[in-house]
Amino acid sequence: MRRRLFSILALMALAAVVHGQARTPTPRGGEVVDRMVAVINGRELITSTDMLWQLALEPRVPLDSPRQEDLNRALDLVINQRLIAQEAEKLPTVAPTAKEVEDELARLIGFFPSQSAFYERLNRVGLGESSARLREIIEARVRINKYINFRFRSFTVVTQQEVESYYRDVYAPRFRRQSPGRIVPRVEEVSKEIERELIDSKIESDTDDFLEDARASAEITIIE
Repeated sequence: MRRRLFSILALMALAAVVHGQARTPTPRGGEVVDRMVAVINGRELITSTDMLWQLALEPRVPLDSPRQEDLNRALDLVINQRLIAQEAEKLPTVAPTAKEVEDELARLIGFFPSQSAFYERLNRVGLGESSARLREIIEARVRINKYINFRFRSFTVVTQQEVESYYRDVYAPRFRRQSPGRIVPRVEEVSKEIERELIDSKIESDTDDFLEDARASAEITIIE
């Protein structure tokens, strides 16, 4: 009971002092008072603006009237990003370079019809082309990707037996379904492609396990 009371008081203090007067642009224009949506370990705040920014970077998600499933997914993504970022901050070697930030920005723009469409969408939520906050978001993404590569990709090994098994059980049947009538490439011809698929799959699995453990050990309070 004492711990729960402390958490409630801490949340009230954080809401009043840190975000009580925060304002954020809305997709339709104007401003609204920012809302606290979740708290991680009693100190890491996630606001409605954080979720809106996450949605703005996804070109096929509506901004004016976000669906509940989009909001739930955005909140999960932001929580996962914060948990990984906390670990990434412990490794100075994963600090992003200027080129890496520009490359990541270019990659994100590539998901949109044009660069102007990208910035037009971000302008609606207060993330203009010259926004310092946009650069911070991109830097955080780069840092997270570098941490995942350092922690998982560097130590991921794929054996020849795994490649051959994947070729027989997954690659060849998939190729026949997608390209009927065509000759299936030999395993030697696609071994590098299969190896990349297996590595990516293992990294995704290891990252999921990491996040499951991180969520279990963290105190995550969903407010709204």
